Amino acid sequence: MHRPLPGRYVKVRSPEESFQAFVPAPLPPQPPVEWSPALRRRFDDALVALGRLDAVTALLPNADLLLYSFVRKEAVLSSQIEGTQSSLADLLLFEIHEEPGVPIDDAREVSRYVAALDRGLTLLRGGLPISTRLLCGVHATLLDHPHGRGKTPGEVRRSQVWVGGTRPGNAVFVPPPADAVSASLTALEQFLNDKPSPTPPLIKAALAHVQFETIHPFLDGNGRLGRLLIVLQLVADGILREPLLYPSLFFKTHRALYYELLNGVRLHGDWERWLDFFAEGIAATATQAMMTAHALFPWWTTIATASRGSAVRRPPLWPCIRPCRNSRWRRRQHSSRRLG
Repeated sequence: MHRPLPGRYVKVRSPEESFQAFVPAPLPPQPPVEWSPALRRRFDDALVALGRLDAVTALLPNADLLLYSFVRKEAVLSSQIEGTQSSLADLLLFEIHEEPGVPIDDAREVSRYVAALDRGLTLLRGGLPISTRLLCGVHATLLDHPHGRGKTPGEVRRSQVWVGGTRPGNAVFVPPPADAVSASLTALEQFLNDKPSPTPPLIKAALAHVQFETIHPFLDGNGRLGRLLIVLQLVADGILREPLLYPSLFFKTHRALYYELLNGVRLHGDWERWLDFFAEGIAATATQAMMTAHALFPWWTTIATASRGSAVRRPPLWPCIRPCRNSRWRRRQHSSRRLG
């Protein structure tokens, strides 16, 4: 269907040049999304896949190990979309204080994604809703590394950013000017918290991801934080008990189409194509994660048996199930005891 522009362009003047920046209209889309039978089936399939994946949490004798590996897989894939070279093996080596096969900064940056997700879950479970405050807290953790500390971690940007190109005048996309970011985030926060009316959780996650990326509220880390928001929203709305989903696998595999569809919404209001792609990706990654969990079920049963006695030898990764309890953490604790 033909749609009006889903927002407005504003003229911004800087000492160097004048350019147009895009300010998105508040969600939900107007006119409403056109729900064809095929698009409804996509979302039905995605919800069924998410339900099966969530059920794995209750079936496994120890869901922590599954969570440990799946969270790290998402961290690696989301960071690779942004250009880091770190693999899952590199991340695990970094976490046990061994030398990864890529620059240490890449591995450190991916490890911050894991910490940022953990921070978001902690805030959610402490009673904080999905909000600007929560996003700023997660962002502060995400950029807590040498390359990120100059990008005002945890603070909404106060200057113009752009996507692609060398300056706003030749950029592929120019997000809202700094003075429009606060109002755009407030409107997004209200939508995420079902004001003035509720939106089904999976549809909400799909719409909010585009909106967040369009607002681009931080100087850096918007892509990774926007993908984190998908999982956090599904947990907050009770679709998933644990963040077992890794949607960045699908986005990375179809990276060019992913960016094309984000721009399609901004330029033409083509929400339907984006929603179809999003639901397909959620269904595919949830199904793969569920099949992986079931394939490894016998191994986890062995681990559960090992945890009740010493007759069965525990696998080497057992001490690292909790990400904060690795050798690096133990050394810090030892140092603090000596200093204290």
